Amino acid sequence: MEREKKTPFLHVRENVKSNIVESLELPRDILYGAAIVTAMGRGQVLIENYKGIIEYTQEKIRLQAKGCQITVQGKKLVVEYYTHEEMKVTGLIQGILYDA
Repeated sequence: MEREKKTPFLHVRENVKSNIVESLELPRDILYGAAIVTAMGRGQVLIENYKGIIEYTQEKIRLQAKGCQITVQGKKLVVEYYTHEEMKVTGLIQGILYDA
């Protein structure tokens, strides 16, 4: 199946949306649904606006977000809690990766 090509109308609509967000100084996550990743030291990560869990081990937690995948790497990783909107990961956080 071919990817949809962006029509001039869609391009203009995205530019208008972007201009509105910038001019009103709105957080990008509200309008675009962008993921918010908050690291609290090396022991906790709070991830908001994720779509689902792809992989979950003690060394790696990989999540699908809008437009990218987010990987938390470390040791003894545990999902303390998760809801439809946010997740808290604890353990020894060694890195956070973003993949397209």
